[in-house]
Amino acid sequence: MYSFLNDYSEGAHPLVLEALIHTNSEQTVGYGNDVYCQKAQEDIRNRIHNPLADVHFLVGGTQTNLTFISYVLRDYQAVIACDEGHIHVHETGAVEATGHKVLTRPHHDGKLTVEAIREIIETHLDEHMVQPAMVYISQTTELGTYYTREELKVLSQYTREHGLYLFLDGARLGSALVLDDAPQLQEIAQYVDAFYIGGTKMGAMFGEALVIIHDDLKKDFRYHLKNKGAMLAKGRLLGVQFHTLLKDSLYEDIGRHENEMANIIREALEEKGYHIDLPSHTNQIFVDLPNEAIEKIEQEYMITHIKPLDSGYTRIRIVTSWATAEEEANKFAEFIKRI
Repeated sequence: MYSFLNDYSEGAHPLVLEALIHTNSEQTVGYGNDVYCQKAQEDIRNRIHNPLADVHFLVGGTQTNLTFISYVLRDYQAVIACDEGHIHVHETGAVEATGHKVLTRPHHDGKLTVEAIREIIETHLDEHMVQPAMVYISQTTELGTYYTREELKVLSQYTREHGLYLFLDGARLGSALVLDDAPQLQEIAQYVDAFYIGGTKMGAMFGEALVIIHDDLKKDFRYHLKNKGAMLAKGRLLGVQFHTLLKDSLYEDIGRHENEMANIIREALEEKGYHIDLPSHTNQIFVDLPNEAIEKIEQEYMITHIKPLDSGYTRIRIVTSWATAEEEANKFAEFIKRI
């Protein structure tokens, strides 16, 4: 049975695995102070044209989100997200467990808007409520859409005007970087106060690269990193992976490949007339299918059930990855056409 459940079912991209094996017997210092982490940090600083950016490597997305958000916010402050934000729906209250409320409003095509942020600010007016201090977004979103260059710019201008930090979760960042109207790494670094370059869902065995741009958010972060149990002793395993992913545009190549594989499947679904929720060109597809069609699919493939709909339909999610072979994508597309 072939899996389209997620983009981290497989281990790691062969070039990443090769680099880990090649460096396996080397002896380095720990906790991210090794030469490979330093190389990867320089890779990222060069990519964003910002030699002063702080770069830290963590193991996973939820760990990165809760560690950074809890570091930035004071006890009485909160973070703003849309109602489909990862920190709100898929992190088991991790941010709240650090003592910070997640304030949400309905999404627009999976995204947070200035209007939603404004509404929250205007309803949190005094010391009897938590104080909104940060805005959280993700690129790509939980629903497979993405922020365009202009949309990110608008959010950036608004948050800066209102004294809010803007934090971008880049767990699936590579899927967006290859789209023409999406912001590139250098632009992201100009528009946000911090972001991370996802590895776990982008071909790494594990790992995320947190990039802190705003000077006020840099001091003593490593103390907090250790305090939250997020400092990996064998930190070089993260450095090796990101140094490899950022070499020769491998990161973008992975994003381009997974998008192309998703488009093969997406076209087959559209040809059959099935409704695709919030169409986009990233590696996640949300589609409404008759339950009998889903039963047939699940005899051969693994997919995610999102929610039941009226009239015997269910919304499902199909996800492609660096490891999705074109042969498998075409085979699935042909399977869909025969249903």
